[in-house]
Amino acid sequence: MARKIPKIVKEIRKNPPSPVNYAFQKNVSYSQMNIFRSCPHRWKLQYKDKIKRFTSSIHTVFGTAIHEAMQEYLAVMYETSATKADLLNLEANFQNYFITEYNKQYKSNTSKHFSSALQMREFYEDGIAILNWFKKKRSKYFTTRGWHLVGCEIPLVIAPDKMRNNILYAGFLDVVMYNEKTEMFKIIDLKTSTRGWRDQDKKNEDKQFQLLLYKKFFSEQYNIPLDKIEIEFFILKRKVLDWDDDNIKSPHQAYRVQTFSPPSGRIKLGRANKAITDFINECFNNGGEIKDITYPKSPSKWNCNFCPYKEDAKLCGEGVKF
Repeated sequence: MARKIPKIVKEIRKNPPSPVNYAFQKNVSYSQMNIFRSCPHRWKLQYKDKIKRFTSSIHTVFGTAIHEAMQEYLAVMYETSATKADLLNLEANFQNYFITEYNKQYKSNTSKHFSSALQMREFYEDGIAILNWFKKKRSKYFTTRGWHLVGCEIPLVIAPDKMRNNILYAGFLDVVMYNEKTEMFKIIDLKTSTRGWRDQDKKNEDKQFQLLLYKKFFSEQYNIPLDKIEIEFFILKRKVLDWDDDNIKSPHQAYRVQTFSPPSGRIKLGRANKAITDFINECFNNGGEIKDITYPKSPSKWNCNFCPYKEDAKLCGEGVKF
């Protein structure tokens, strides 16, 4: 027997936002803002100059495949039943997503391999281990008792500044849940990590801004009170310690899943809103065009290590120092 879908869930599903009209609108995103806050010069090369570089890796391929496998499992679980979700061939599904995404990125990299066969095998086996562990422990994190899946990859398209509609924030929410008893929504962002987040990762305000902005804009897009929205990072770990490892200090070190809900009250939301507003005001004029100003370089070991322009002396040249 099909579950009765709450009216508010139906309304959200039936009313997706209008897409960005690129004829007169620009879109910004959390990832854009994050790049700008890390290094304005890299943002300028990527978004103003539109100099393309291959930015994928085995880590991004793995992350995409895990996302798709997890979202498929949750969709079957909430649209049919947990029993049917458990009957899914997670290994075959993940393999298909993994190979498909790798081949897609392989072609975009002018048909050049960017990972070894040994590394691909390692990441594939890690993915299977995560999914099998999740299926066994699923009830600890997801239940159908009172909860409904609003959707996966729910689009957000909204103007951060209500006085101008030529700059739109665009993004996708990995998973959104709704509890019909408490009338609470939960926005879940799926993350993959080698060994999980440390305290310094959790305290990183730039990381927190992603879900804080999602909460703010989801509230505005669907007219949902902020106090009815929870947020959570759902972190899936590739590597864990064995239960009998002498170095294990907590049973959580053996868990494949780590959850973290950053504080999201008025002050935190205000800081996130200021960050996106400052980014837009600094980079775009009133007409919505990118400003012709100096975008300074921010060289550091961390920034340059992950920069796709680091080895091009004509574009930057700072990366060779690290």
